[in-house]
Amino acid sequence: MSRRSLLRGFGGAAAASLLAAGCGVPAAYVDEGDRAARDLSARDRTLDFANWPLYIDTDDEDARKRPTLDAFRKRTGISVRYTEEINDNDEFFGKISPSLMNHQETGRDLIVVSDWMAARFVRLGWAQEMNRATQPNVTEHLDPQLRSPAFDRGRLHTVPWQSGITGIAYNRRKLGREIRSTNDLWADDLRGKVTLLSGLDESFALLMLGSGVDVTRWKGDDFHALCEKVEGLVKSRHIRRFTGNDYIKDLSTGDVLACQAYSGDVIQLQADNPDIEFVVPEEGAELWAESLLIPNLARHKTNAEKLVDHYYEPEVAAELAAWVNYVCPVPAAQKVLADSGDEELVALAEDPLIFPDTEMRGRLAIARDITAQERQEFAKRWNAIVGL
Repeated sequence: MSRRSLLRGFGGAAAASLLAAGCGVPAAYVDEGDRAARDLSARDRTLDFANWPLYIDTDDEDARKRPTLDAFRKRTGISVRYTEEINDNDEFFGKISPSLMNHQETGRDLIVVSDWMAARFVRLGWAQEMNRATQPNVTEHLDPQLRSPAFDRGRLHTVPWQSGITGIAYNRRKLGREIRSTNDLWADDLRGKVTLLSGLDESFALLMLGSGVDVTRWKGDDFHALCEKVEGLVKSRHIRRFTGNDYIKDLSTGDVLACQAYSGDVIQLQADNPDIEFVVPEEGAELWAESLLIPNLARHKTNAEKLVDHYYEPEVAAELAAWVNYVCPVPAAQKVLADSGDEELVALAEDPLIFPDTEMRGRLAIARDITAQERQEFAKRWNAIVGL
């Protein structure tokens, strides 16, 4: 099961989100001063944390136990009601947006959504500012490259849970050559053997980078030029299909030889098939994050802030990184793994897909988010191309 989502069409949840984002419902926005509820943290030592499936460490002998959460409870006395209820960004948004739009609590103190969705929460004023004075680990250890995205300058309302790279995966043995550039995907020997991600937010940045676009400041014309290129590749049947996380199966069986892929997925694939390689193209790849935020009217805000800071302690971040295998947003965790004395953990510390080195970081970019005004037009065109 994927730890990354895809945009599942331009249906009800997506349409509702656009409406809330400013297309006819101005009252949806909540001012900063109206976002907090009475904080019950001091007397009620609990919090509700909603996350994606398979996105936290579990005990090797009992999958119901989560060691890093257990350590937090022992350290602070705060119990965490942890639910794996987020399977799709838009679906989850549709689930809790009626409460937030009507200025009601969601029943959740902490959630994890992809940064393009976190941008929507921030624009709407549906995420509370965190108190960094109580989060010294976040202040000290947050990856500098993730500190100030365009949608949340200074990371006042969000904190990365995990990060990752959207690049290219390919079977080097079956292809018989290396892939170094996104443009290598369009070579004749890959006709009908390439897949791209179907989700607009997940796919566009890597493809724009391949065309030499600065994705931190791309424009509408760049998007439409990209669509024209992809339309041509679809018509010529160069692109086999557009996928969600099922690209993993296609790549494993050999039905495709190269595809857009997420770094964390490929690390797991390589354990079974060392012929699978992941590439950060010469012209660049997208660095993304899925972030923690505290929704409006959360009843245990202080407890939630303490849990966020707990995961930014390097030892805790290292334990989580060793399990999920995505880019760790706490670079200091690398030394913890390197000094562990465990051969497998030391290998993870040396893996640039978990701790990117300086050379790789130079090729990673965080794309400008699609604005609320752009989304309806762009999603309609993209979804027509990919068949959503």
